[in-house]
Amino acid sequence: MPSPIRRVAAAITIAGLAVGFTATSSLSVLAQAAKQQAPAKQAAPAPAPAAQPPAPEPLKQTALSDKQVEGVLAAQKDLDAITDKLPQDAPAKPDPKITAQLDDVAKKNGFANYREYNDVVENIMLVLGGFDPKTKTYVGTEAVIKQQIAAVQADKKIPAKDKKVALDELNGALKQPQPAIENKGNIDIVAKYYDKLTAAMQEE
Repeated sequence: MPSPIRRVAAAITIAGLAVGFTATSSLSVLAQAAKQQAPAKQAAPAPAPAAQPPAPEPLKQTALSDKQVEGVLAAQKDLDAITDKLPQDAPAKPDPKITAQLDDVAKKNGFANYREYNDVVENIMLVLGGFDPKTKTYVGTEAVIKQQIAAVQADKKIPAKDKKVALDELNGALKQPQPAIENKGNIDIVAKYYDKLTAAMQEE
């Protein structure tokens, strides 16, 4: 179970941009192939289509405060101590004991619970993904992705296969709609703590 700050770090790296990708279901492909191969006379009535999993709820954007960002940074060490012990393939339903530990750390650092802490991290990540690492200024997620595409294309040290994978992911990310920042003050807050946030990522 990765800690939230690692997801923040992912927002400004090629491998972990904070964008979603729509995958084609291999099950539907297999089902179609099986249907074509089955004899027409023995074909059974098609089963009802499986219910699609609910789409993830869009992030509820909130106004960030200095206290919240400082709380995220302060909580990181204790949260890492908990999440680092969890297996990579942690079950979908979290262990109540682990949840209680995460809530305790969040409360210790000024949050109502771990969920609120996580919401703050997601809001930070949304803004941080649009920062140019060179100028430390907000240019927008689309501009950052385009910069990364140009950087990958220009890097001759990246193996051709890896470059193709990276460019496919980046171009796919570029096609995804990027949510507008509703609270413009969040940009100033993240800019104020940019160095501390990136330093925390480097420690990871």
